[in-house]
Amino acid sequence: MFYGREEDLGALDRLWRKQVSSLVTCRGRRRIGKSTLIEEFARRSHARFLELEGLPPQPNQTNGDQLCHFAEQLREQSAWRGPCPESWYEAMLALSSVIGEERTVVLLDEISWMGAHDDSFPGILKTAWDRHFKKHQNLVFVICGSVSTWIQENILNNTGFVGRATLNLVVGELPLRDCIKFWRGAAERTSVREIVDVLSVTGGVPKYLEELDPSLSAVENIQNMCFSPNALLRDDFSKIFSSVFGQNAVVKRRILSALAKSPMTVSELADAVEMERCGVLSRHLEQLAVAGFVVADRGLNPLTQKPAKIIRYRLKDNYARFYLKYIEPNAEMIDRNAFRCLSLDAMRGWDSMMGYQFETLVTNNIPSLLPHLGLERALLLSAAPFRQLPTARKKGCQIDLLLQTEAAVCLVEIKRMREIGPKIEDELREKVARLAVKSGVSVRTALVYEGELSPRLAASAYIDKLVDFGHLLGIR
Repeated sequence: MFYGREEDLGALDRLWRKQVSSLVTCRGRRRIGKSTLIEEFARRSHARFLELEGLPPQPNQTNGDQLCHFAEQLREQSAWRGPCPESWYEAMLALSSVIGEERTVVLLDEISWMGAHDDSFPGILKTAWDRHFKKHQNLVFVICGSVSTWIQENILNNTGFVGRATLNLVVGELPLRDCIKFWRGAAERTSVREIVDVLSVTGGVPKYLEELDPSLSAVENIQNMCFSPNALLRDDFSKIFSSVFGQNAVVKRRILSALAKSPMTVSELADAVEMERCGVLSRHLEQLAVAGFVVADRGLNPLTQKPAKIIRYRLKDNYARFYLKYIEPNAEMIDRNAFRCLSLDAMRGWDSMMGYQFETLVTNNIPSLLPHLGLERALLLSAAPFRQLPTARKKGCQIDLLLQTEAAVCLVEIKRMREIGPKIEDELREKVARLAVKSGVSVRTALVYEGELSPRLAASAYIDKLVDFGHLLGIR
């Protein structure tokens, strides 16, 4: 199943208008559908597709193992029948030799694995591009990987590659309107609450959504996907971390475990994981952000309209939080096939956890939200959760999502409750009163919700925009 990605496909398709070859970098977390996107691009372009993937890291693995694996894949997909290359330059020459004049898409997938045992690999790749690959006029050459920091450091930030990459794709989660397509014909017969329950586990990760059985309830799907011994989501978190972060995986897991409880500043996080507030911790956070697990919320201060002084780091991956909260602590029972998810509401801390999951779904889909707020054509200066610390003149406040333009700020409250009462309006009034805003700037209010609104709240004149989450899904 392939859904969405039309913007990325359009950007790739425009490369054929050029009269020269194109070098593309493609990054994103594992399971997000990077290689599937490139394959779909080749299919729609009626282009020849060559996919060569690095071997996953294993003990005692050598550069020779990677080279031989490269050669095996090349033999399988072309008429080339040469011996196992002795160097990466020889391997790249072999690849170039099978590229003809027809449209061709080459995908070097999991590039960091491919070059893991040869420090000269990036330089060899650059030389091969300059001398051979770029001379093929009908070639789109894609460098892809889940270890996004490797691509950033060795390609994008490498002075040797300056000016060579034509397109840098960062593949994120699917938008909500594409996620709903995995329910197929059952979407209109499935409650928004059940859809949200599933998305609270999968997020917009295509590989996870492919595991969905639309004929089953949310509870049954979550049981099958997460709480069965051989289920994909039972241990995919550990596989991702070991393959993407290697020996640094343990520290990064501790960081995510802390952020799974709540967003934190670097100082708060340093205390939580018992690390010094130093460059090492910041480096881990940067790598987690580049890998798509963490986001740094800063935004603008609505009073000064300058970047906020305090940065808070937030876990933006719903599967990671669900794994750390519910799968990992119950791993032994799951592996004995003795864990049963009979009711989501009965799971410890479910309401609190779902608050974070629901907020994540909304904040990960801000472009889909803007039309419902009348801001689709506005020039946004900032869009992020915001925390105002108390001062001598103003009390502090926490805003789920603060959208800022030159003329106005919009306070967005995000709530998922079975019954949403009028106290939400009172909370918004209090936050508006506390928020320090630049003179001359208007203040708007909005509520994004999933649940039953009380009549008083539904009729509120104080809340400017009421956005049913079903509208973001496109099913109401």
